Amino acid sequence: MNFSHEYLSRILILMAPKWLKRVQLENEEMILTVLPGNIIPCLTFFKKHTNTQYKLLVDLCGLDFPNKTQRFEIVYNLLSIFFNSRITVKVSIDETTPIDSCFQIYSSASWCEREVWDMFGVFFTNHPDLRRILTDYGFEGHPLRKDFPLTGYKEICYDDSEKRIINKQIQMTQEFRMFKFLSPWQNNK
Repeated sequence: MNFSHEYLSRILILMAPKWLKRVQLENEEMILTVLPGNIIPCLTFFKKHTNTQYKLLVDLCGLDFPNKTQRFEIVYNLLSIFFNSRITVKVSIDETTPIDSCFQIYSSASWCEREVWDMFGVFFTNHPDLRRILTDYGFEGHPLRKDFPLTGYKEICYDDSEKRIINKQIQMTQEFRMFKFLSPWQNNK
């Protein structure tokens, strides 16, 4: 069976015009931007409709654009094995707006949604087990946010003598220096 993105565009225009903000085609791949409240019906449509059959959620990830009002972008990469086709679905949200979990549609989304929660702080409603998976339980903040501080004064490490994890002050072995990257072989003035 032959599958084309033009055909899918026509289906989407007829079946789901209120769900979409934008449809674009880049390098033979369709990228859809969906309104946040419509992500569940949209993903259900892509999985269960006879002419789409995107039955596999390959990846779900987050992006941070701190200068935008809709700061976070959640990206769903779907695969239709039957049609040998991929599609990308994007949703833009701000810092305080939660997004519906698609765990009931794609069970593989559970781990990915937990990772996005842990790294970016995007809350997924109706998720069965939303807790940190990559950072420590006492960790404050979300490390993949662009405004996350890159330096600090404490280090978390395991102490063999105390047989536990401790917080200790960072000790620098040398002072901060400014390096000049001028070539010694060129006449730099």
